[in-house]
Parts: sequence; structure tokens; C-alpha cells
Amino acid sequence: MKRRHFLKSSTVASGSALSSTGAAKALSNDSIRKPNLVIIHCDELNFRTIGCYRETLPPEQAYMWGRAKGAVCETPHIDRIAREGAICTKFYAATPVCSPSRSSFISGQYPQNTPVTNNSIQLGDEVVSFAEILGKAGYSTGYGGKWHLDGQGKPQWAPVRKFGFDDNRYMFNRGHWKQFEDTSKGPRVKARQNGKPSYSVAGADEKSFATDFLTSKAMDFITANRENPFCYMLSIPDPHGPDTVRAPYDSMFDDTVVTKPRTYDKKADMAPSWAKPTPKCHYRMAQYHGMMKCIDDNVGRLFRHLEKLGLIEDTILIFTADHGDMRGEHHRQNKGVPLEASAKVPFVVRYPGAIPRGKQVNQAINTVDFLPTMLSLMKIKSAGREDGRDCTKILKTGKSPKGWRDITFLRSTSRADSNQVGWIAAVTPRYKLVLSSSDEPWLLDLKEDPDELTNFINDPRCKDIAISLARELMTYGKKFKDPYCANPVVRSHLSALSA
Repeated sequence: MKRRHFLKSSTVASGSALSSTGAAKALSNDSIRKPNLVIIHCDELNFRTIGCYRETLPPEQAYMWGRAKGAVCETPHIDRIAREGAICTKFYAATPVCSPSRSSFISGQYPQNTPVTNNSIQLGDEVVSFAEILGKAGYSTGYGGKWHLDGQGKPQWAPVRKFGFDDNRYMFNRGHWKQFEDTSKGPRVKARQNGKPSYSVAGADEKSFATDFLTSKAMDFITANRENPFCYMLSIPDPHGPDTVRAPYDSMFDDTVVTKPRTYDKKADMAPSWAKPTPKCHYRMAQYHGMMKCIDDNVGRLFRHLEKLGLIEDTILIFTADHGDMRGEHHRQNKGVPLEASAKVPFVVRYPGAIPRGKQVNQAINTVDFLPTMLSLMKIKSAGREDGRDCTKILKTGKSPKGWRDITFLRSTSRADSNQVGWIAAVTPRYKLVLSSSDEPWLLDLKEDPDELTNFINDPRCKDIAISLARELMTYGKKFKDPYCANPVVRSHLSALSA
């Protein structure tokens, strides 16, 4: 039997949250309350839909779908977190696909070491999550929403392998269900078709719609555990498709005023295999923006709840996502590519006890950096298994710690039966070196070409940059055991570039 099966299961009744006896004992000798940690984690979120991110961009990049009233989503509550804390403008998913990104976020390890390199692989039993570490430090821990780290189960409520999230009654493995309900046998998908769960949004309201329902469960957990330190991860399945949302959000925005992204008419012969325009790209922004508006309103609900309970100043509050969504840019939908709309995700954090107001962080940070950074910020020792870096000094001061190399690494998903490398990338705040087994090397320059349409690999001005990034990628491959770097074609690219 796998060791995770021995983890103590929750004995909580349907309407109440986990007892905090262990946490109370752990804190009995503490004179200062430990900070709470609340993570709002969304799925497939394009950062340009968030006001505070648009403010960091020039207008032509900020308003990719136009500036008309019905084409722009305002997000005052997410913006408030950024305004009263820090906004990370270069936060990237280690792999911009659901499961690999999530595995890196909770473990601090690159996907190949978790070993979740695609959406069908289970998280390894040996992985130590930040929740497990916090639980051992006396925290009450909980998780609600999409998990997507336990294989094919769908929805698969409350997976047996908890990975430190003790109250996981409202954790479901996968699926993008639009409404839920409580029953005598536990939570279930409310929408049904022929007796089976359905993605239908028909009949959803402010109590049953997924974003509202899951936020309410997070609030219940916080209320029940307010006397002792707690950690809760609220994993909202939106704004991932299907692009539907409950009333009144379904009519707040207008697709008729939405413009095509600047790169929508990109030519296929000008793109590498990993960024080719897709034949069909029927994106809809009105419903997507509606989902985002509903998310922002629920961020506001959660914020006010923490204020009402007197916990807001003692809580590290984070808003982020697993990956982005192209939403028509480069004539593509969804994710899985190293382009900004796919690979860059929002990360805003508020913690008045340590992070100054209005801090803008422009260093290249990765989902693998979350675990070591948060544990350091909370003054809790990690398990020492992480691949990521401690970015605490950056969040506190904006300055990089000694020895910091302002670069991170991303990779595509992989298939066990393939020797092909979709792509692997070395990324700095300005440049991206992207290699694959099917294309010539690509070097993107976000300053010269923020639309990411031009390959600068043969530009004499970029020769030293290409050499440096290739060497960094070789070092990464050896240190973190990434088989992509050992692919013969990729290896030959690295050798030629670094010579």
C-alpha cells in the first residue's frame, strides 16, 4: 500500500471543518501568531484580463481585445491585493499545462521530478507538498476545487492521497464543472444528464455556481479554523473552458465590440512548430470576461470575510493560476506554448507584516519557486527537496539576493512513447531561448518584439545572449535531470549555440 494511504483521513461532518487540536498544541508555547496562508488558484487565466497587469503594459499590449466598454473586464479586488502588496510581472508556469504546473507549484520541483509531465500522470507518493510541511508545523490545512494530480478520476471527490491537505472534502480530481451541491453522501456535481455529471450551467446561481460554491467552502474553513494558523488552497476551475458563466455575468460583456488580437492574422510559415496558428480559433471573450468578473467578485467576498474575522492582517493572501490562455493571440486557443499569453501567469500577494505596499517585482520567477519562497516568508523550514529558489528578499525589497541569476526554465508536456521534444526554454525578463527537436533555435526579445513574432537567433546583437542562455539551459538540464536537454537534436543545438 502506498504511504499516502496511511495519512489520517478527515472525520469532519459535512457542514463543519477540520478540528485544529494539533495546531493548538503546536502553538501553545508561541507568543506570536504564525501567519495564515490563503491561495486563490485559477485555471487557464490570461493575465491581460486583470486590471493591475494591464497597468504594467503599454496600451497595445494591455488591451489585446480592444478598449470598448464591453471588451474590458475590471478587477478591483484582485487589483487591491496587488496595490496593498506585490505584483510579479514575470511569473511563469514551469510547464503551461494543468497538471505539470500544479505539481511544480505544490512541490517546488520541476515537473519531470514529480514526475507529472502531462495531464495523465499521478503525482509521486514521495512528493512533499507545502501543505504537508505546514501541517507538521501545526497548521490546519484544507483544499477545495480542482486538483488534477491523481490521474484519470473525474470528478473523483476527496482523493485518498491528500498530500498534506487534511480537509479535502471539496477537492475533486479533474473536470470543469459549472455547479455543485452538498448531499447526504458529500458534494457532487449538481448538473446531471442521464444520471451523470454534466458541464451544463443551466440553473446555476450564486450558491451553486462553481466559483461561488467553492469560495463559500473556503470561507467556512477559515471560520472554523480562525483561532489557530491555517492554510487553505481554493482552486477555482474557471476561467478554463467551457466558456460559460451564470447570470448576470453572462450578459455583462459584448463579443460584438471585441477586436482581434494584434497577432491574430499571424502567418503559419513564419512560425515554429510549437507556435503554429491553429486551423480553428473561435475564441469568445464575453463569457471569459464574465467568468473573470465572477472570480474577482468572489475574491472580494473572501477578502471581506478575512476582514470581518479580524484575520486579514495576519494572512498571506495570494491570487495566481496554473497557466494562461492564448485567447486568439497568434491565432491560437488554450495553452501549452512558451508565448507570454500561455506561459506567464498572474501572481499577486498581500502580507502587510513583511511585503511593502505597491511592490512591483520584475524578476523571472517560476511556479517551482513558490514553495521555498512561501515557507521562508513564513519562517518554516522546508523538506530540502525543492528545485526552486527563495524569492523572499525580492518580494520584500525588490532586490535580488546574492548569487541570484535572473533566469528560469520552462518545458512542454511530454509523452512516454515519444522521443520528440515539443520545446524547452530558458527565460529571462527580456529574452526567451526556445529549443525543440523539430525546429531551428528561436530567440525571442520581448523588448524589441513584445508580440513574439520574430526570431532574433541570427541577429549579431544577440549572439552573446544566445550563448549565455544556451549555457544556462545546459546547466539546468544536468542539475535538474531534464531529459529534454539530452535529446540529440536539442543537445546539438545547445552545443552549437554555446560554442
